[in-house]
Amino acid sequence: MKPTVLVLNGPNLNLLGKRQPHIYGSETLADVEADLRALAKDLGVEVRFHQSNREYELIDWIHDARETAAAILINPGAFTHTSVAILDALNAFEGPVLEIHISNVHKREAFRHHSYVSQRAEGVIAGFGTQGYSLALRRAAHLVTNA
Repeated sequence: MKPTVLVLNGPNLNLLGKRQPHIYGSETLADVEADLRALAKDLGVEVRFHQSNREYELIDWIHDARETAAAILINPGAFTHTSVAILDALNAFEGPVLEIHISNVHKREAFRHHSYVSQRAEGVIAGFGTQGYSLALRRAAHLVTNA
């Protein structure tokens, strides 16, 4: 059985490709998901892909991952800077966690420079556009298949 990598996307990422394309690019979340599914096959892992604008749904998926996933990739969106609850849920997950940001949050507004999720993440990928997802999946696959 292949290890499962859970890919979570937070608020407003359902608008990827339509919202501020000068910052986030023109690819949609469906494009990202298709790319990751193809890459996952090559890497020998499965992916489960979710997006929600609701914090509690993200937390519920993280809780479920304790029994169903080997790693979590998360782009928490604005919850990055506000959610101690997501941090607490991630702290209850035993596998690797990788944090993804499409834009370079450190070149943006000061409030975006702090991440609660980073306190739990093994790594953070920021500023590589949607390619950051594939970079994170490669790292997660390495961690869970070479452990």
